Order: sequence, then structure tokens, then C-alpha cells
Amino acid sequence: MTLKSMTGFARTDGTHEQIRWFWEVRSVNGRSLDVRLRLPSGLERLEPRVRARCQEQLVRGNCTISLALKRDAGQMEIRLNQAALGEAMAVAEQAQKQTLLEPAKLDTLLGMRGVVEVAEPDESEEQREAFAAALLAGLADALDQLVAARVAEGQRLEEVIEAQLSAIDILVSQATAIMAQQPDLIAARLREQIAKLDEAGASLDPERLHQEGLLLAAKADIQEELDRLTAHVAAARELIASGQPTGRKLEFLAQEFNREANTTCSKAAGIEISRIGLELKSVIDQLREQVQNIE
Repeated sequence: MTLKSMTGFARTDGTHEQIRWFWEVRSVNGRSLDVRLRLPSGLERLEPRVRARCQEQLVRGNCTISLALKRDAGQMEIRLNQAALGEAMAVAEQAQKQTLLEPAKLDTLLGMRGVVEVAEPDESEEQREAFAAALLAGLADALDQLVAARVAEGQRLEEVIEAQLSAIDILVSQATAIMAQQPDLIAARLREQIAKLDEAGASLDPERLHQEGLLLAAKADIQEELDRLTAHVAAARELIASGQPTGRKLEFLAQEFNREANTTCSKAAGIEISRIGLELKSVIDQLREQVQNIE
């Protein structure tokens, strides 16, 4: 099983009797699962079931779910609200007297809110439940498409992340090879400094120089950091191969990668190790950006 992204989009539509429905589901990155619903008035009762369906298939991400309905005009009954029309006429008459303008026309009065009402036909509980079942089936299809989109994006992310892990492996191997030369480089540098001090007539204690040399070598030893980086690469690959939602664990692991790279740069005793440390930081920054997209 591959990684899943938290980014995706899906849209489905269908018809139940004379009602056409449209589901739109989209998700983006999020620390946890946050579902936001936009349901038509009168369908609020579906919210618990919609949320439950999402929780069954999604683990993380900010998910927005929208439902739109389009009813057949023949299903609707247009009613005139006599009380609202009377109030509208009274207001229009009063305004006409005060402004001496033309009286309000009928189409203007009918266009005022509440004067004309569109009523939907009464439905039995069985009819409402059948409609709800059709809508939920459409939602299930939309969620399946969303998951498929997230899987497809996850496959692309997995390829990118594997390339970054391989780059870290290569840089660690390069640093390990250079590390074998570190004692000689430190000794050469120390000899240069001693020669300059000798020219200046400074008095040097051989035992103290030996201790300083050992201290410099210990400070420049990055083998422990390199070993940890290798272990982190192996751990990241195990997480990816597990087939489980691993986004949070990979984010934490990326922080550990960064910590070892920072220490490597701070300990670097030569230009080559500094260069490798900086390249490690660059690759790890890219890795951190990618794993933030993973479920």
C-alpha cells in the first residue's frame, strides 16, 4: 500500500425521483481531520452520517463537503403570502405619499421577500429516508474518488521522498569517506599553527599540544551523527512500507534529520564536510515540505 496525500478533489451527481443532486468533496493539508459541511436547508439531519462516512475513510486533512440540489419545477408549489403582500402594499402606499413618485408596480411587490413562497411537497418518512440513502450512496462514491485522488498524489510523493532519502544516503556515504581523512587534516592544521607559533618564539608544551589535538579530533568527529542519519533513512523507509497513515511520524523524523544535519555543520572541521552538511540541510528541508502533505 502506498502513501496517501491529504490533497484531493472529487465530484459526483445523480438523480432521485425529480431531484438532481451534486456532491463536491475537496481536501487539503491539516494537522488532524477537520470536516466542514455545506448542506441545503432541511438536510441538517444528514450531518452525523456524513461525518461518520468521512471518518471511516479519512485520517487527516481539512475536508470541505458540499451538497447542492436541483428540484424539478413541477414539484414545487408557488404560494402567495396574503399577509406579506398586504404589508408590502401598505409600505409602498406610504412611501408613494411621502415621495410623490409613481406607485409601486405589481412585479415589484411580488419580488419582495416573503410575498411569494415556494413550497416543496410534503414527504413521508419513508420517502425522506429513501432520498437520504440515495444521497449517502452518492457521497460514498465521491469519497471513494477522493481517496483514489489522494492515493495517486501519494504515489507521486513517495517517489519524490524516496529520491530525497537516496540523496541523504549518498551524502552520508561521502561524509563517511571524508571522515577517514579527518585525523590527518587536523594534524596538518595543527602543525601549521605550531610552525607559526615557533616562528613567533612562543614556548609550547608538547603534552598540552597532544591533548589539544585529541580534543580537536573529538569535536570534529561526526560519525555518531552520520550513523543516526543512516538509521533515520531506514526508519523512514520502514514507515513508508508499513502502508499505514504515517504523516505525523515522518514529520517528526524529518525534525530529527534536521537536528543531525545542524550538528554535522557545527562540527565540520573542513570545507568538504561543511559543503556536505549544507547539502544535507537543503535536501532535508525539501523532505520536510513533502512529508507535510502526507496523511
